[in-house]
Amino acid sequence: MTQTAVPFLFMRGGTSRGPYMNRADLPKDLDTLSKVLVAAVGSGHPLNIDGIGGGAAVTTKVAMLSPSDDEWADVDYFFAQVSVEDQLVDYKPTCGNILSGVGPAALEMGLVKPAGDTTRVRIRAVNTNARVEAIVETPNGAVEYAGDAKIDGVPGGAAPVLLNFMDVVGSATGALLPTGNLRDEIDGIEVTCMDVAMPLTIARADAFGLTGYETAEELDANRPFMERMEAIRLEAGKRMGMGDVSKSVMPKFGLLSRPRSGGTVSARYFMPWNCHPSMAVTGAQCLASCVLREGTVADGLADLPTGTPALVQIEHPSGIIDVTVDYEGSGADFTLKSAGLLRTARLLARGELMIPQAAWSK
Repeated sequence: MTQTAVPFLFMRGGTSRGPYMNRADLPKDLDTLSKVLVAAVGSGHPLNIDGIGGGAAVTTKVAMLSPSDDEWADVDYFFAQVSVEDQLVDYKPTCGNILSGVGPAALEMGLVKPAGDTTRVRIRAVNTNARVEAIVETPNGAVEYAGDAKIDGVPGGAAPVLLNFMDVVGSATGALLPTGNLRDEIDGIEVTCMDVAMPLTIARADAFGLTGYETAEELDANRPFMERMEAIRLEAGKRMGMGDVSKSVMPKFGLLSRPRSGGTVSARYFMPWNCHPSMAVTGAQCLASCVLREGTVADGLADLPTGTPALVQIEHPSGIIDVTVDYEGSGADFTLKSAGLLRTARLLARGELMIPQAAWSK
């Protein structure tokens, strides 16, 4: 046999897409696992022509599920970001959009049993040890995918998946402000380094001479900006205690500008070597927290909501994403309790993913 068959679900989760597999069906050691995932996605070609990736960072993501041994959680979610062309796999981050499909996938795989018209799936994100509760519609004991909920970046409507994120502060670095500062200056650019669900280096678009309303394609094509941004990100990674991040997708990078479509703030999010076509779920939580915390680079840009939980509406290249942030206090007493978002997901296909036998060899 020249290929190994691996059962999988092919799902859209939020504005991302990829295979969802049972962790037990895959190699245990990460080196071999990386070879298998590179082969599955087809990393190494801009179109991922020899795999099921879609030639973009939002379509070269993998979710691996297993029963959880955590007392709180029902299922463990192990995420892998596979590069489009470089045959690299990063296990450091998690992905909130792909997480949108974890609840439905766990039900489809039989890892969780339906419990009435809606089922609460408690998820441990293994990469960051975060806890997330997904509320999935399950009328008649089956996952419902049809509905009227809409998220920008996805055409049409679908059944809602509600995500409540707990323990989001210091997900990767252990601190809300990993450098200890509300603002740092790197290469003449003021940035806020913040870690909420995903560590980010955040700057104002106008600091780079940008409007902040550029399309993702325009930003990707602006090589002088992209090169300068990457240099700042690398230095920020060191200051955040993350070491050499040249081959890691963390920290991500965010640009903020004033809203122009009725939202709270406008943002562009980088993955980090390309601009996201919409907005990452984890990144949205960090950007929303940056907006709400006084003294950051977001000061003066946002139309701040009043009261708590606060609804922060972030404008992005494909529309708006809503983040509900439960927090208390202000200034040095600012304490983030949880963040919630509405997402959707859809099962696109199921079957066996064929992996070349050579990928399994150590």
